[in-house]
Amino acid sequence: MELPEKLLKTVKQFSRLPGVGEKTALRQSLIMTKWNKEDLIAFAESIKGLADLNHCEKCGMFCDDRLCKICMDYNRSSSKTLCIVESVTDCLAIERSGNFRGKFHILFGVLNPLMGIGPDELKLDRLIDRVREEEIEELILAVNPSVEGDATCSYIKQMLPASISVDRIGFGIPMGGSLEFVDSLTITKALENRRHL
Repeated sequence: MELPEKLLKTVKQFSRLPGVGEKTALRQSLIMTKWNKEDLIAFAESIKGLADLNHCEKCGMFCDDRLCKICMDYNRSSSKTLCIVESVTDCLAIERSGNFRGKFHILFGVLNPLMGIGPDELKLDRLIDRVREEEIEELILAVNPSVEGDATCSYIKQMLPASISVDRIGFGIPMGGSLEFVDSLTITKALENRRHL
C-alpha cells in the first residue's frame, strides 16, 4: 500500500534515531496521527528548538545562553575540581548520582586516530587553558573504560602540570560499558574508588 508523502517523510526522519527501525518509526508516526493539531505543532516546535541550542562556553553542556546551569552555580564556580567526561549523557549520569559537586568538561569523544579524532578535534588545548585559568587542583577523568578512553586519559595526564592531582574514575563500571546506562549507586562507587594516575 502506498502511504502519503507527508507520512513517509515523518517515518524517514524517525528512522534516523539510533535503535529505531522502519517498523518502529512507522508505528510512532501512526500514533502521532491520532494527536490533535495543537499537540503536533507543540511537538514540532520543540524539535525545531533543538536547532537553536547552545553549548556552554566553559564546559560544553547544552544551554540557552552562554553558560549552563552548572557553570553558573556559584557554589560550583569556586570549585577546584574538574570532572572530564566523554559526552553530555555521561555528565547527566554523574549529575543524577548527586555525589559530585565540582565542575565538568565535556570532550565530545575520545582520541581515535583511525576515525580521524585527534587532540585538535577534542579541543584538548582549550581544556588545558581552562585548567590553568581556573586554577584547577584536582582532575577526575570519568572517561569510559576502553582502549581509546585509556589513551585519552594518558594523553591528558601528560599535558598537565605535575602539580595537578589526576584521578581516573573507579572501575565499578564494566569494561566497554557506558556511563549513560549505569545506575546511580555504581556511579557513586566508581567516583569513590577512583585511582590516582
